[in-house]
Amino acid sequence: MDQELHQLSSPVSTPNPAIESSDSSTGNVRWLICALLFFAASVNYMDRQVIGLLKPTLQVQFGWTEIGYGHIVLAFQLAYAAGSLVIGKLIDRIGTRLGFALAVLFWSLSAMAHAAAASMLEFGIARFSLGIGESGSFPASIKAVAEWFPAKERANAIGIFNSGTNLGAILAPVIVPWLMIRFGWRMAFIGTGALGMLWIVAWLALYHSPEESKLVSPKELAYIRSGPATPTNTSVPWRTLVRLPQAWAVALGKFFTDPIWWFYLFWMPDFLNRNLKLDLLGMRLPLLLVYTGASVGSILGGRLSSSLIHRGWTVNASRKTALLVCALAVTPIMLAARTTNAWFAVGLVAVAAGAHQGWSANIFAIASDMFPRGAVASVVGFGTLFGAMSGMFMAEVVGYILQRTGSYVLIFLLAGSAYLVALSVVQALAPRLKPAEI
Repeated sequence: MDQELHQLSSPVSTPNPAIESSDSSTGNVRWLICALLFFAASVNYMDRQVIGLLKPTLQVQFGWTEIGYGHIVLAFQLAYAAGSLVIGKLIDRIGTRLGFALAVLFWSLSAMAHAAAASMLEFGIARFSLGIGESGSFPASIKAVAEWFPAKERANAIGIFNSGTNLGAILAPVIVPWLMIRFGWRMAFIGTGALGMLWIVAWLALYHSPEESKLVSPKELAYIRSGPATPTNTSVPWRTLVRLPQAWAVALGKFFTDPIWWFYLFWMPDFLNRNLKLDLLGMRLPLLLVYTGASVGSILGGRLSSSLIHRGWTVNASRKTALLVCALAVTPIMLAARTTNAWFAVGLVAVAAGAHQGWSANIFAIASDMFPRGAVASVVGFGTLFGAMSGMFMAEVVGYILQRTGSYVLIFLLAGSAYLVALSVVQALAPRLKPAEI
């Protein structure tokens, strides 16, 4: 296994068999860091999900059209894309600890600012601000994984923390209706946004680099740094990044698939309301099933490639096999809008959401496979930019399709085919996941 990993990285160190495997005596501080990332992802998606859950209520109160709501979603994604141009680079420059704390502070304040909105323009401004802050979440999280985990555990760690997004999406349908009914819709934004402040306290208290942390044993530090050594402070200018096929493999892998997740996030409550005639309270169980499926898929997708690496597969074969399995698992979603069985439709969406999250865990992992730790946030930010750009296009397309046809059939056809297209592009650009020559 180590020879195969070694072939995919710069041969600058000799693996030590004594530190190539982990047991309970090694230490588990890295999994505490993963838990912090998990809860950050939960808060992130809870804040992001609120407006989708409140859409039927706000649409009646403020008279939004489908196209108008699409514009509000577009504002978030435009900011998410714009933030990705600089936030990942900034986090690489100032460090994961401070960079992530500032990102969470900014998006938490922005989430609470929605409570002061009284027009479509003001909601759009609040969503734009939220998008700027949240664009730092995944670059910082993937950089933290690259700092704290050896290559063989990264996809597993990413799958676990990424499943936190689904916990946030599961909790939101429980918490938001309760807050809205008891205190009004404005408190739904304030209450969920305030959770980020609590996370910041825990993050600043516990997060340091492995070398600086007082909690890490020498044995766990040796395990974290096991395998081929990579530079830690490699800066990648944008003019260099855009010439690297490895960067484009990550970017286009997200370009074709990220908008599908945006669609689930922002339009699933509307799909349940429009097709299944469910109100805000009635859609809680279906959403619970969808995002539970997404959580399971995130963990299993990351664990699949990590398990294959442990069994002696190359990193390339392990990641690509996991991506193929996830891409095939999405395809039945094409039937979701055609079936007359409500729970069959929910089941199809749950499987597709889980496959997407498994796909995401491995796309993020290949960024850390092909780039040094000091450049990972920049590369993830580059990929996030393209994912957000296609998400903006998807927001407009979905809005116009629903306005013109009132049907989700075409939308689900696009969702079912996107991942196989993306995998073909990733394979063409990075056939062996060869480390980028910087």
